[in-house]
Amino acid sequence: MKRLITTLFLFLLISESAYGQKVILDESNLLPNKVYMQIVNLEGEKVVRVVKNSSVKEADEPTFVKIKNTNFKNGSIEVEVLSRLLPTAAPTDRGFIGLVFRIDDDMNSKFESIYIRPTNGRAEDQVRRNHSIQYFSYPNFKYERLRKESPEKYESYADMGLNEWITIKIEVKDSQAKLFLNKNKYPSLIVNDLKHGPDETGAIGLFVDVGTEGYFRNLKIIPSSPEPTGK
Repeated sequence: MKRLITTLFLFLLISESAYGQKVILDESNLLPNKVYMQIVNLEGEKVVRVVKNSSVKEADEPTFVKIKNTNFKNGSIEVEVLSRLLPTAAPTDRGFIGLVFRIDDDMNSKFESIYIRPTNGRAEDQVRRNHSIQYFSYPNFKYERLRKESPEKYESYADMGLNEWITIKIEVKDSQAKLFLNKNKYPSLIVNDLKHGPDETGAIGLFVDVGTEGYFRNLKIIPSSPEPTGK
């Protein structure tokens, strides 16, 4: 009976997300990977709090909470995020927070990601402002390589700040991903060459990096309908 109830719950979770309903975020369908996760009360609302495991020293690693039973290829992912700096954060930490998608398997060995750096959005240094949004592809195309080999192509500016709710929406179609912030009509970043190609599918995750205390709420997953095939 317990297994039947769990199966029905997960079926409802995926069915609701297919129609753009909020995905239920609780311990039953969240799987932390190299992060600490808990459900907390923030301003009277239950949200997911995520902090990177301090033993993971490198940037752009698989430090996320995976949403169980998601298998995403094309469509849109939307979530509200709030980022704070931990008391232990270094001066170079930026409040890194975002989404990962097309996580390939149980080993979390490859995926795509777009995240934001909220402290950069209103910095006085224009170069920092230009690095407010970041795409990377794990494991071979982290931000350092992309910035060196293709400067400005995978980063962008947008207004944002710490300790405020920011709506992130990523629209994915084959090899292209577009990032929209705060319900804006036009994307803040367009990636036309997702490094794992157009055909990958996989799970979705809530991403944080070093020095960040990240909060997530109101996750929606809307997969695209399969295109009709000819006879």
